[in-house]
Amino acid sequence: MTVDHEREELIKILDSQRELFRITVRGIDDEQARQRTTVSELTLGGLLSHAVNIERHWTTILVERDPNSEFDVSRMDSEYRLDPEQTVAGLLAEWEVVAEHTDKLIRELPNLEDAVPTPTAPWAPERKWLTVRYILLHILREITHHSGHADIIREALDGANTTYQRAN
Repeated sequence: MTVDHEREELIKILDSQRELFRITVRGIDDEQARQRTTVSELTLGGLLSHAVNIERHWTTILVERDPNSEFDVSRMDSEYRLDPEQTVAGLLAEWEVVAEHTDKLIRELPNLEDAVPTPTAPWAPERKWLTVRYILLHILREITHHSGHADIIREALDGANTTYQRAN
């Protein structure tokens, strides 16, 4: 079996960005994860929930390839929230499972150039077809984008930041 270096690099960069996010939430409890530290509604727990859900959402699109799919806007209400029954530890464990599934898909999908139908949504009423590679890079963008938000929230919460926490 030959190693596909592009695929392994995609897995490495996704893993490294997930790790940075995990470092950002390291050492916080569930109460802190629900605490707002800015005028924004965003919290560390809500961002973690979103990161897990967005990766699961896009990998489902990669697998199902439903040409008639529509984005379920009803899920947006809870997308950025750590619900009372959720915990940081539980979401991190869930993300591990989701990440393993993503890594498996990256290794096993036949072609990164395959076009995949994406769900329509109120903000995107026309169906778009994106390559597998584009969708994987979109997952990476989502994780990195929200990891930056999480770092700001964490620093406002208790002064910790990912850069310094990496050393611990």
